[in-house]
Amino acid sequence: MIYLELFFTFLQIGTVSFGGGYGMISLIREQVLSRNWLSETDFLNMIAVSESTPGPIAVNMATFIGASQGGLPGSVAATLGVVLPSFIIILLIAALIRNLLKYKGVQAFLSGIRPCVTGLILATATLLFFNTFLGIQQLHSPFSIDVRAFAILTVLLILQHRKKAKNPKGIPPIGLISISACLGIILYSF
Repeated sequence: MIYLELFFTFLQIGTVSFGGGYGMISLIREQVLSRNWLSETDFLNMIAVSESTPGPIAVNMATFIGASQGGLPGSVAATLGVVLPSFIIILLIAALIRNLLKYKGVQAFLSGIRPCVTGLILATATLLFFNTFLGIQQLHSPFSIDVRAFAILTVLLILQHRKKAKNPKGIPPIGLISISACLGIILYSF
């Protein structure tokens, strides 16, 4: 039954993931592609939509993937699966936080996880870069440079650089997403 599979898949992802939504993307990708729930291109589009909508990216991805596989009940099952471990862990940590962080073992555990989370995020960013800008989906597949994607990135970098020269905060993320969306509509519609 797809609802149980969605729930337990995202429960597993939510249980073993550290580092927030971006740390989960590589695990979600692995599970979703291995089950043929989405193609690589659809998965990349799902990341863009999940990042553009309000809320945590991992919860948004679980909701959208669940909806694509099982409609509204599928989205509820996947969303519950991904948030339940964090909810339980936060409740436990909140009850024990005062005493927990003083232990060297806990500090060592958290210090050991940080490089792994960084690596997962970098691996995901690298995969996204190669797929988005070069069209490479697998190691030995041919590549095709997406000039439009590079044009959008270049425009965003120039705008951000000019804005930061006047204001250290630069363009807010929602502004960058809006500009990217408009440029995507213009460049990819023709």
